[in-house]
Amino acid sequence: MNIALILSGGTGARLGTDIPKQYLEVGKKPVITYCMETLSKHTEIDAIQIVADVSWQKSIQEWLAFSDPEKKFRGFSVPGENRQLSILHGLEDIRSYADDGGYVFVHDAARPLLSAAQITDCLHGAYGHDGLMPVLPMKDTVYTSLDGKHVTALLDRSTVYAGQAPEVFRIGRYYEANQKLLPDRIRKINGSTEPAVLDGMDIVMIPGEEGNFKITTKSDLERFRNMIES
Repeated sequence: MNIALILSGGTGARLGTDIPKQYLEVGKKPVITYCMETLSKHTEIDAIQIVADVSWQKSIQEWLAFSDPEKKFRGFSVPGENRQLSILHGLEDIRSYADDGGYVFVHDAARPLLSAAQITDCLHGAYGHDGLMPVLPMKDTVYTSLDGKHVTALLDRSTVYAGQAPEVFRIGRYYEANQKLLPDRIRKINGSTEPAVLDGMDIVMIPGEEGNFKITTKSDLERFRNMIES
């Protein structure tokens, strides 16, 4: 069983808007509905779980009427103190109806341009492994700095990659990896794959998609708006 876990608990503070970015309207519909519809229509996604604040759940349920044509939505999960705790809450709810041997497909609501091809590549690539992450190669020269003012070292960019969502993990194995980080270490996790790497899970990489960007800044929002409206 493949369960899509959509993370929609963020506040979008960096965008400087009163409404969280995933609920802003672009092309006459909320940003979150774009990935919801793509996931619902994909034949290899069996169910959808959404992490969202209680104050937005009623609106999301109304949007599901047209963005979930296959009726795959199974329920809401409560957001945690950070992204990784939100994922853990989602995993706990998913495990109430899905087998630990299945896969959870973790995606950001603020990444509206998820393609059906990327979903397929992620799911097929994950089979036989503990998980998978799509990545993009680094195009620029990458340096490290210990003090934020002076260059400390030059990294070999051929060995450095930028991780993307969606990330796919075997449900039970990933749940265990997150449990091991409780109660405090999980609050310091920055990326979904980090708990898997820390626990020695078998995580493979596949090419990501440049168009599958996350709306984080105003320029990201305008980029998406221009793509939809043109």
